[in-house]
Amino acid sequence: MSSEKGQRPVDQDLAKEFGLTAEEYGNVLSIMGRTPSLTELGIFSVMWSEHCSYKSSRVWLKTLPTTAPWVIHGPGENAGVVDIGQGLAAIFKMESHNHPSFIEPYQGAATGVGGILRDVFTMGARPVANLNALRFGSPENPQTRRIVDGVVRGVGGYGNCVGVPTVGGEINFHPSYDGNPLVNAMTVGIARQDRIFLSAAAGVGNPVIYVGSKTGRDGIHGATMSSSEFDEDALAKRPTVQVGDPFVEKLLIEACLELMATDAIVAIQDMGAAGLTSSSVEMAGKGGVGIDLDLDAVPQRERGMTAYEMMLSESQERMLIVIRPDRTDVARAIFEKWELDFAVIGHLTETGHIVVRHQGRVEADIPLDPLADQAPIYRRPTAPAPVPAPLGPLTDPVGIEQALIRLIGCPDLASRAWVWNQYDSTVGGQTVKRPGGADAAIVKIEDTSLGLALTTDCTPRYCRADARLGGAQAVAEAWRNIVATGARPLAVTDNLNFGSPEKPEVMGQFVAAIEGMGEACRALDFPVVSGNVSLYNETRAPDGSSVSILPTPAIGGLGVLEDVAKAVGLAMPADCTLVLVGATRGEMGQSLWLREIHGREDGPPPALDLAAERRNGDFVRGQIQDGHVVACHDVADGGLLVTLAEMVMAGDVGCVLSAPQSGIRPEAFWFGEDQSRYVVAVRDADAFTLAATGAGVETRVLGRSGGDGLTLPSGATISTARLNAVNSAFFPALMDR
Repeated sequence: MSSEKGQRPVDQDLAKEFGLTAEEYGNVLSIMGRTPSLTELGIFSVMWSEHCSYKSSRVWLKTLPTTAPWVIHGPGENAGVVDIGQGLAAIFKMESHNHPSFIEPYQGAATGVGGILRDVFTMGARPVANLNALRFGSPENPQTRRIVDGVVRGVGGYGNCVGVPTVGGEINFHPSYDGNPLVNAMTVGIARQDRIFLSAAAGVGNPVIYVGSKTGRDGIHGATMSSSEFDEDALAKRPTVQVGDPFVEKLLIEACLELMATDAIVAIQDMGAAGLTSSSVEMAGKGGVGIDLDLDAVPQRERGMTAYEMMLSESQERMLIVIRPDRTDVARAIFEKWELDFAVIGHLTETGHIVVRHQGRVEADIPLDPLADQAPIYRRPTAPAPVPAPLGPLTDPVGIEQALIRLIGCPDLASRAWVWNQYDSTVGGQTVKRPGGADAAIVKIEDTSLGLALTTDCTPRYCRADARLGGAQAVAEAWRNIVATGARPLAVTDNLNFGSPEKPEVMGQFVAAIEGMGEACRALDFPVVSGNVSLYNETRAPDGSSVSILPTPAIGGLGVLEDVAKAVGLAMPADCTLVLVGATRGEMGQSLWLREIHGREDGPPPALDLAAERRNGDFVRGQIQDGHVVACHDVADGGLLVTLAEMVMAGDVGCVLSAPQSGIRPEAFWFGEDQSRYVVAVRDADAFTLAATGAGVETRVLGRSGGDGLTLPSGATISTARLNAVNSAFFPALMDR
């Protein structure tokens, strides 16, 4: 925001530009009892933005299950915290940086990683893993290559430099993301359960400390930009995109963790969306105290910054800390040792107000309670989605072999090695299963036998067809991917990416997805402990209309292995029996086979039986833990034959398959996307299937592992070399254009 704009009178027109409705601005006037200053208007606009206040989603988020005996802190803190045993806690969260990543892909993605890292280490955890869930537009769109290149370099550049491994994630392509990619970043950290730090400020008179990088003009009004639709001028919004420095972030991590080893900290909060405004308002508000800030003391990297600019800047690598007065010198020495800025910029008061001073003037004086308590909460109109029509009869125009070749080479199933190879997935030396090696990434906890299983999952095309079922399926697939490694699922974080909440059909999708997620979380004892909502993911069609992305409730799942040595992956040894766990009906609606072979995206998504999901998963996990399973892969996109091909490629060991069960057309058996299924490789098939029968779990022997390539029931063999060549071609071809 320029100083010239700061001279404009504060009125309803300016409030509208800042994202406040006429009614919301009227509430501001009522709270203040006067016309607010520019800085006060800026504070209200960001704190009441969709990004910060969750005004369209909060009423629905409260319906999600958030507790369990192993949950230490659920939603409301910077990240979720769960007990993983041995006195340790896993702290994790996922958050979006969608709009910035369209405007400036490299910095948008990089600062998304930096921001989620701060959410985790601000609670006392050392980050041990990053993941990301990325959605891009059609590969045919000229912008897609630019965005993919920038986002991947941004994720890798920041994570690699800060020294936290990027161990997993997912990537999808669809035209609905052409002008609005999704960049959802997830970080997991480890802390002692007795050394977890919270954000509620306490202690009238305690000093408020600013640490980290200096404040600049980058990122001003980033929160409100992320709470509005894009238009044809989106690329002109580069000043609202933050600029990150991973080397400073690394120093900040080490300095904060060193300070956390002392008794100096009362409360700590990172300066994320809305920067100094959100961190100070949230800390004081949670603690029931007031806060007085002197902006003359704020370290600045640009001359002539106004109070408005400093309060709304989203410059990166900054933290706000309330410390004990007698520990100021100790804290200062630590941050100076790490060559980071350290400044006392205020103190806590008993007024219940945030007071902002600059150059001898009071620029803002706002009561904190109404700033939070009177923030808008909307129960927006919803419209039910149309029920998908049945598919009707299908033909198989290409045959099983050619269909498999098409599927494993398509954008959604092609090898992500081009992406993974730009990420350091092993820095720190604790990564057990690298990307592509298992259904979930496996990270060992240093100096223990414990391991974490980590995944991100969502199938947006299912959500578009049936948002409730799609929301439940996203949770179930995350649970299934963790189970497939042998880990016990503990909790999820979510990133709910949807279009404009002002469209009843979008709010209908959102509410239905939340209902489905809640149903699955309760059935699977898989509570939601943290998350993020990203709305207004819209772009302009050529005719000027606003087009929503596919509803994308991304789920980040975390599980624990008491003995990480028992984890299994996709790669299977020779001379094993391959067994399918779970029932197969041959569901083809919304399948990738339907899209890639028939060019259709219709029909109902596959049904989900949560009781069967739980039963099958508990059985598989028990068999892995007992040492009876040597490889496991869940059946997901592309169906059963794609699952088998991925297992072959993972270990360069082939397999010979038997004929499918009778009563189901071959293409439906091999490519249907029925849920709650796994393929396992076992040494003793008789014992495994007998145990499954006893547990009420349906199984079917598929064939045996061994040989070079995948041999179909017809006798045709697709060599491993051919599978790999087809599977690895997409990304190099896309990026070489």
